[in-house]
This record gives sequence, structure tokens and C-alpha cells, in this order.
Amino acid sequence: MTASPTPATPGHWLVKTEPGCFSIDDLAAAPGRTTSWDGVRNFQARNFMRDAMQPGDPVLFYHSITSPGIVGLAEVASTAYPDHTALNPDDKHFDPRHSQERPLWYMVDIRLVEKFAAPLPLALLRGVPALAGMELLRKGSRLSVQPVRPEEFQAVMALTRDR
Repeated sequence: MTASPTPATPGHWLVKTEPGCFSIDDLAAAPGRTTSWDGVRNFQARNFMRDAMQPGDPVLFYHSITSPGIVGLAEVASTAYPDHTALNPDDKHFDPRHSQERPLWYMVDIRLVEKFAAPLPLALLRGVPALAGMELLRKGSRLSVQPVRPEEFQAVMALTRDR
């Protein structure tokens, strides 16, 4: 069994989203280029948001499914707070176990810093030796919020300068 990654200090993160659901362009169009990162329903991802993400932490923004790749840089814009979508029975993220008194799910706000001029495709990332241990590239990794080691973050940012 593989050990779960532990967050680096200072925190560096990657969030995954399906661009048909919420894209980097949607983030760019949001008021203040900021949105709540709601709907996360994985306990490990929730714990990263609730217990480790801090305002100012850099966040790699990853589009999954079609043309998977890192498409931009964001930052954590708030500390974690209860996810209001879990309270709404009409929302696809509703969870009857969640309550205002005993919240189960949390979210943070994410603010766009930069949309990359060109995406960093998954195939490119797989070929970078410095990223060999990155959670994103681990077989079977499905976490929508995951830590990124500082050296991995620097390697990704170097790729954006080289393109």
C-alpha cells in the first residue's frame, strides 16, 4: 500500500476540474477572478482543504478528461469553511449527513493568478524526471485536491517559461 502524500510547507497544491464543468476561463470570468472550490466529496481531498490549505498557497489548475493538462496558476484565497452546496437538496453535491451544526464537507476560495499561454499536457509532464513522484502522475490517482512538493511546483513553473 502506498503512503498518502503529505502536504509540503509552505503548501503547494493542484486542483483538478473537468473543463466542461468549470474551466480556467470560468475562473477568469468569476467576480474578482475568485470562486469557492465547492463540491469536493473525497475525505482526503477535504482534509487537505480543511487542515492544510492556507491563503496565499499557490495552486496549479488542472483540466482533466479532454486534453488533460495544467492550464494555469491560482492561489488559495481563504481558509476552509463549510461547503454550503452540501446543504441544498437541489444541488448535485447535496449530502444529508452534512449540517450547519456538524459540517462534513469544506471548501476554500481559489483566485486566478495566471492562465498559461499554452497548457502543459499530461504527456509532457510524464516525461519530466523531476515530476516522476508527483501525485498527479501516480497510477490510479484520482484526488481532485492534492499536495505538490515544492521542487515539483518549481519544475512545473520552469516548463511554463520554456514554452
